Amino acid sequence: MSLDAFAPSVASSKTSMDISMRSQSPVPSVFSATSSLRAQAYRQEYGRGLNNYSEVYRLPADDEELDRLDRQHDMFCKAIGKFPPPMPEIMADDGFEVKAVLDLGCGSGSWIMDIAREFPNAGAVAVDLVPMQSTSMPPNCRSEVDDINLGLEHFYGDFNVVHAQLISSGIRDYHGLINHIAHVLRPGGLIDITEFPFYFTGIEKTPICPPAGTFEPPWTPLWMSYANRAVRQRGGDADASLHMHRWVCDHPAFEDVVYREFWIPLSPWLKGNDPNSVWWNDIGATMRDDVKAFMRSGRPLLLGNGLSEDFVDQLENNAVAELDEAITPVYVCIQNVYARKKH
Repeated sequence: MSLDAFAPSVASSKTSMDISMRSQSPVPSVFSATSSLRAQAYRQEYGRGLNNYSEVYRLPADDEELDRLDRQHDMFCKAIGKFPPPMPEIMADDGFEVKAVLDLGCGSGSWIMDIAREFPNAGAVAVDLVPMQSTSMPPNCRSEVDDINLGLEHFYGDFNVVHAQLISSGIRDYHGLINHIAHVLRPGGLIDITEFPFYFTGIEKTPICPPAGTFEPPWTPLWMSYANRAVRQRGGDADASLHMHRWVCDHPAFEDVVYREFWIPLSPWLKGNDPNSVWWNDIGATMRDDVKAFMRSGRPLLLGNGLSEDFVDQLENNAVAELDEAITPVYVCIQNVYARKKH
């Protein structure tokens, strides 16, 4: 079946914050981000470029953040894999329908563009609060601008795979989002969601959640505790990762539910020269760079939640020094759930 059969969604969807922001291309391969569209999509806040449409998601969408997300994508591909095991079978060309993949909160677009290249006969749609900036978008991929908090009704029944990764800070109702995804998927389709619980853990893998007003080490978990509170204050679902397995299991549309967790060190603090420690320390070094960049990206979130610039500067500086020392054992738990939609 030709990709021509994979028609772009209509621009009248209620999910678009401003329908002029959505891709209007007659074929799914073309998206033009004009200078006026970019200006409409962004605003400057605390020295960073943030999306101009959601008051919930307050991380930047500027070049520095997109570079961080590109590097994070490479790390996750190495640490947890690019996609769940059932995906190649689901995406195999069966000559009956054009397979289609939806990436919710696509960020830099690294994941969806990789998928579009790996499955060139499929249609790939990337949705985020700002348009993708890539100049090398595959011909079977398109970018749409939407606030997914407003619903996904215009996508119902259109996709074989729906992917979402680390978007919970910008989602008001993650439980409801899972229900939307159930409707978006075609029978036999795949939901693939990955989040983390907005806290870090110690070596025993128990949460480090300092109370409000604390200012003492370990500094990196302390920084995350302030980010956790700021996300909640904005209306984000900071606890989504702790419940999404149960939410998918309890949903009547899903079967073959699989839960996975990946404990990634925040720095190369593991002792020993055995292959496993060396491998995880390599991942930890990359995660350290990601967390340091994430703390820079999180400044608008913390400052916008009422913390002083001096406080945020000192907290960030202490956390960066702690990460660079690579002595304090700290993990982040990346949680993934995938399942099939019943036929």
